[in-house]
Amino acid sequence: MKKYDLIVVGGGFAGVTAALEAARHGVDVLLVEKYNCLGGATANCLISPFMPYWSNDPETDEKMYLTGDMFMNIVEEMIKIGGMNDKGLYFDEEILKLVLNRMCAEYGVELLYNTVVTDAKVENGKIISLKALGKSQTLELIADNYIDATGDGELAYLAGCEYMLGREKDNLCQPMTLCFRMSGVDKEKYLKNHAKMSEVYREFKAKGLIKNPREDILTFGNFNDGVIHFNTTRIVKMNPTDPFQVTKAEIEAREQVFEMLDFLKNNIEGFENARIQSTALQIGIRESRKIVGEHILNVDELKSLARFDDAVAVANYDIDIHNPEGAGTSHYYFGKGEWYEIPYRSLIPKGKDNLLIAGRCISSTHEAQASYRIMPYCAQLGQAAGAAMSLAKSQGVNPRDIDVKALQEILKSEGFYINR
Repeated sequence: MKKYDLIVVGGGFAGVTAALEAARHGVDVLLVEKYNCLGGATANCLISPFMPYWSNDPETDEKMYLTGDMFMNIVEEMIKIGGMNDKGLYFDEEILKLVLNRMCAEYGVELLYNTVVTDAKVENGKIISLKALGKSQTLELIADNYIDATGDGELAYLAGCEYMLGREKDNLCQPMTLCFRMSGVDKEKYLKNHAKMSEVYREFKAKGLIKNPREDILTFGNFNDGVIHFNTTRIVKMNPTDPFQVTKAEIEAREQVFEMLDFLKNNIEGFENARIQSTALQIGIRESRKIVGEHILNVDELKSLARFDDAVAVANYDIDIHNPEGAGTSHYYFGKGEWYEIPYRSLIPKGKDNLLIAGRCISSTHEAQASYRIMPYCAQLGQAAGAAMSLAKSQGVNPRDIDVKALQEILKSEGFYINR
């Protein structure tokens, strides 16, 4: 079996940008994905649209894009072939899948789809190899370094890393959500009745006629005529890392999908001819394992707009916590020109020398994770991890021992807002 410089596990935004960035700097990369495409939550969980990934200049109100250039390159490629209208929020995930395939081919990233990593061989704090299952074949995958971009911290878990699950007091995670889309909707009437939808929904909940614990109906637009996107099912008090509980969550969420269809068809004008067009391949997971790293990012650091000597990313999406126990969603918003930094130490798992974490499973508390977890900032974290792996190769050291100042110079040259 070929030995790679770097193996990235997980083909979501963190994994893709990590692989692209490392390959851009001369690293031989294998990207392993358990499904048949790249895009992660967008492709498999129908998570859409992007949440805001910019700050507005306090004086000019001009948008300052905070993600670094790799995510913006993806956006530009989607715009070119009609998968996104502008540098905004809405996109076509089918075009995204195509764009990511093409970019990996262009940058020289080798892809391995339909493959699940099942074990990690570790010796003296280093991952030596991975065991994976692909099309009933057991594979041995070997590299000098590894990046866990699985979202759930699966590679780090298999390698024996310490982790935190959910919030500290009871290990409950933010709710899981099965996204879905309705077709046959009269969009003009839908827009006219948008506020009424949640009002009537709450009346039905008060009468015990709705089982979904969510407090309102959350919908978004969609690229297709007559189609509405729903991010409104809510599964609480289940462990997103337990396959039996995730199975129960998928079953319960599908019941909530059709409960919503029946409610809207019978009570809201514009939905008389609505049908369920599609449900996501996989239930969306906002929060699960957070791997314990050399620094645990906390909510006080976010609110104080913390700056770090080893900063490798920034974020400013609101601290958006969907109640792990039932109804309600809390928010803490950042102002214009405000963002916090994320330190490199939060990407370095304790006790491992050749592994980095990228995406929503980096080292942080429950509250802090609620802000940086969105896809554009996961992409930024992936790019930072990929750049770090390129330095590890060029400097001949472990990823935890790279020259962080050199890493920061690379990232700043690629549009990162660190050290400002």
